[in-house]
Amino acid sequence: MYEAFYGLTARPFDITSNPRTLFLTDKYREALSHVQYGIESRSGITVLIGEAGVGKSTMLRAALDTFGAESRIAVLSNPALMRAEFLQFLAQEFGLPADSATSKFALFRELHATLLRLYEHNNAAALVVDEAQSLPVNLLREIRLLANLEVQNHKLLPIVLAGQPELADVLNQQRFQPLKQRVAFRCVLDRLTLAETASYIVQRIRSVGGQCNQLLTRGAVVAIHERSRGIPRTINVICNNALIAGFARNERPVAQKLVLEVCDHLDLARSAESGSEGEFAASAGASPHGTPDMEDTRERSELVDQVLSRRRV
Repeated sequence: MYEAFYGLTARPFDITSNPRTLFLTDKYREALSHVQYGIESRSGITVLIGEAGVGKSTMLRAALDTFGAESRIAVLSNPALMRAEFLQFLAQEFGLPADSATSKFALFRELHATLLRLYEHNNAAALVVDEAQSLPVNLLREIRLLANLEVQNHKLLPIVLAGQPELADVLNQQRFQPLKQRVAFRCVLDRLTLAETASYIVQRIRSVGGQCNQLLTRGAVVAIHERSRGIPRTINVICNNALIAGFARNERPVAQKLVLEVCDHLDLARSAESGSEGEFAASAGASPHGTPDMEDTRERSELVDQVLSRRRV
């Protein structure tokens, strides 16, 4: 729709998970390594925690893309299943006989044999559960039993549980301590800082042949960070809508004022968390009390400028 107007080869801010657009901060790179190593080393359970929209699903896809076609990795994206449905899922994903899902004993016997063959041929196997905070209690118990499948010093079925912060609360419950004790790695994906947000926006725009300073002003980038709270999915939504609005108004680059209007239309108000309301006011040229705070505004603008200069846009 607006690609030609901005000189782009494609839309840079689609919200679908795409490993090719993964933005690797130090924390993201560490999490990616933990997920890959947890599966490769057959170390038990790896837990990935992050707020909605920080990129957990994209991270998982990028990690799983490193394993060959001979691997058997079952990915459960909708974990709100009944126990029978979960057993059917396991049977289907690991190529077990259809009738094995009718008996838990038969399924575990067939699954153990299949996993043992994969292990002997040095082929990766894993169960990956996205949105794991939604797992019913009975399925969490089944996962604990699956984590017990092992040979020598290795787990036959490494498990990755990715979920929102509520997952950590679940695992901290006393009744799930036996499951938590099987967690070998735990990593957390944080929101992006202002500098990381600027770099993220630059990377997305450059990936489709554009230059950030020709699409967004530095003030616009600061406003996008403040209203998105550094959550990549929300950054994408704001940027996409801001570029559409800029195209409609023949505005290039898009300025901070238009970004703020877009955020108001999206009902993305300034956050009251951890002083971010004051931070937003400062980025717009006012203190939390409504008086100009040009020094803080200048510092933020200079930080964005440093990021843009370093990435040569």
